[in-house]
Amino acid sequence: MTIRIHPINTGRVALRPSQERRGPLGPLGVLLDRDWTDWRPILAWLIDHPEGPILVDTGETASVMRPGYLPRWHPFFRLAVRFDITPEQEIGPQLRALGCTKGDLRCVVLTHLHTDHAGGLAHVAGCPTLVSPAELAVASGAAGRLRGYLPHRWPADFSPQPIGFTPMALGPFQEGLVLTRAGDVVVVPTPGHTPGHVSVVVPCDGFNILIAGDTSYAEQGLSEGLADGGDAHPGTGARHTGAHTRLGRDRADDLSAQP
Repeated sequence: MTIRIHPINTGRVALRPSQERRGPLGPLGVLLDRDWTDWRPILAWLIDHPEGPILVDTGETASVMRPGYLPRWHPFFRLAVRFDITPEQEIGPQLRALGCTKGDLRCVVLTHLHTDHAGGLAHVAGCPTLVSPAELAVASGAAGRLRGYLPHRWPADFSPQPIGFTPMALGPFQEGLVLTRAGDVVVVPTPGHTPGHVSVVVPCDGFNILIAGDTSYAEQGLSEGLADGGDAHPGTGARHTGAHTRLGRDRADDLSAQP
């Protein structure tokens, strides 16, 4: 059974360096930082599986380039992030370029609901979409907007299916959700960056591919078990970041991490 994973670049983002590697001031340090990282790709992932393609995250929308789309009252959007996205980079055109329509998708898995992962939801409206109940709870309503989510930008008919984990032995993880009849694509809980963050484990070409969302911004942070600067629960985030690395040691000879 052949599985292929396609990275899909839906634009690029620049962050404050303190966002990528947590400093002593935590989230406050991100807002006070005056340096910028280089441009980083905003990635979604298409798992080309024999049972049907699975999309992990939807990337960002070019609408973020339009004045007024992002809330200027929110300090993170005003001070700590820059986007560069064109309409052609959105997930819909990119899927079509790969010969995939939303009707072909087995399901969509959202690692979390920050806009650079959920901004393309309109392109997959009507597809079965899986979200952690804990993530949906913290992202919804006025409280979600205060936390930096954009629930008012979700499609009007957005009604995700809750991810329900069941006990299983998967390296250091004690629970997960199997997405395929073959049992080879598994969603695992990785709270930290957000309370309901999840990641996806996919075996591919002898490797364990970990589609890790924002568990870490780079392989170094993943291997060292570091929390990011915006993580409100750094101990939890670091613990699950380290678990990703242990999973690679436990299940295969090599680990390929795709944050």
